Parts: sequence; C-alpha cells; structure tokens
Amino acid sequence: MHHPKEGEFITIKSYKHDGSLHRTWRDTMVLKTSDQSIIGCNDHTLVTEADGRRWVTREPALLYYHKHYWFNIVTMIRQKGVSYYCNLASPYAIDDEALKYIDYDLDIKVFPDGEKRLLDVDEYELHRARMQYPKEIDHILKENVKILVNWINEEKGPFSKEYVELWYERYRQLSYHKHNK
Repeated sequence: MHHPKEGEFITIKSYKHDGSLHRTWRDTMVLKTSDQSIIGCNDHTLVTEADGRRWVTREPALLYYHKHYWFNIVTMIRQKGVSYYCNLASPYAIDDEALKYIDYDLDIKVFPDGEKRLLDVDEYELHRARMQYPKEIDHILKENVKILVNWINEEKGPFSKEYVELWYERYRQLSYHKHNK
C-alpha cells in the first residue's frame, strides 16, 4: 500500500456503492498520515464530476479521512468563518493511484454559526433502493451520523478551533516552502 508523505500531492476519488466513479479531486496536499487517518488540504483544486463536468474549489479546505469511521470531513476556510461538509462514506483505502472511498449520499453541513443540516436524505433513500445497500451498511451509516453529530457538538477533532488553526498553518508553511525552493 502506498503511504504518502507530508507535503506530497495525492488524488482523491469517490465512488458510488455500485462501483461507478462519482468525483475526482486532483492535487490534494498531504499534511499528516498515520496508519489510522490522513489529513490533507486542497485549495483551488480541479474537481471532475462523473459526467465530465469540471470545476475548481474556491477556498482552502482541510480534509480528514479515517480507516474506521464511515465519514470524512471537509473543513472549508472562508472569509465569513469556518464551515464543514461531512460525507457519510466508507472508510478510505489508498493505493498508488489515489485515496478512494464510497460516497453514501448523506451529508451533514455545519455552518459558521454552528447550525447543522442533514442533507440528501432523498438521494440516500433512492440510491439505497436502486443499488440495494445491505441492511448492515444502512445501520452502520445511521450509527456514524450519531458519532459525527456527537463530534460536532463536542467540537472534537476536525471540529475544534485548534485543529483548524494548526493544520491550516501547516498547509501554509508547506505551500510556502514548495513555492520558494
């Protein structure tokens, strides 16, 4: 298995339960890896949708992926404050090509004022029926929504102010060194 180093760039690919490619992010900078998790950052990163549409992210975003939790967390650093987009998804796998996971439709958005919104419930129900998500996965995802809400409420991990400051500063240091070699 490929274990990226701090400062390296990786590609991220999300898939759907049926194996179809959902979305690809190019050039995510790795900030930290362990055998359990990867923290990365992307800023003005090219994103390609399954239908071929392409767009570029507008602001720096810290990314948190874990080997055991069925979610990943995108911390968007914006002028109006920090907001979060949390994808309910399989734990990640990584190989020489990319960091990969299965996106399970449900998302939780956290706004700078702390408001939380569960998104895409209809899409989840549609795909659950169409792609025949097993009952076990349905149960795991619902349990992980609870874990995620708990992390948000307790400002744990990526939801703490210290995490955001530490990892965004690390990204700025690594970027500065890459641009000034």
